[in-house]
Amino acid sequence: MHIATKGSKLDISAESDTAKLAKEFSKFLKKGDVVYFYGEIGVGKTTFIRYLINNFQKSNNLKLTEVPSPTFSLVNEYELKNFTIQHYDLFRLKHKDEIKNIGLLEDSREFLTLIEWPDIIDDKPQNRIDLYFNYNENLNKRFLSIIFEH
Repeated sequence: MHIATKGSKLDISAESDTAKLAKEFSKFLKKGDVVYFYGEIGVGKTTFIRYLINNFQKSNNLKLTEVPSPTFSLVNEYELKNFTIQHYDLFRLKHKDEIKNIGLLEDSREFLTLIEWPDIIDDKPQNRIDLYFNYNENLNKRFLSIIFEH
């Protein structure tokens, strides 16, 4: 399955399409990668992340776990055999200073880091992947655009 070309929008309106794309996307990710997830509430960011993490668990012969949004805890960690996935949700943070207290992007080369609501971050790593989740005008379809930043 072809993931994306620069500027392409992938239709993820059906949850099965979200699951397939997350599975394909997981094949490109490794320890040290940082992925930012942009989009409105309910557009599919956490669903995509759940399929992504569960695919890593499957490929590492680990038990599948629930992957809730860490809206209140700010971060959930998932141990794999060779590295840890850190899943952040920064929705509740209102001030940039709050980022300093949660260890965000410290030792990021040691983790696969997934960050929902990254807009509050000023110092964005240069080597990251930005995922933009959007609705169409009628809110009946969802799309994903992937941009590799270097």
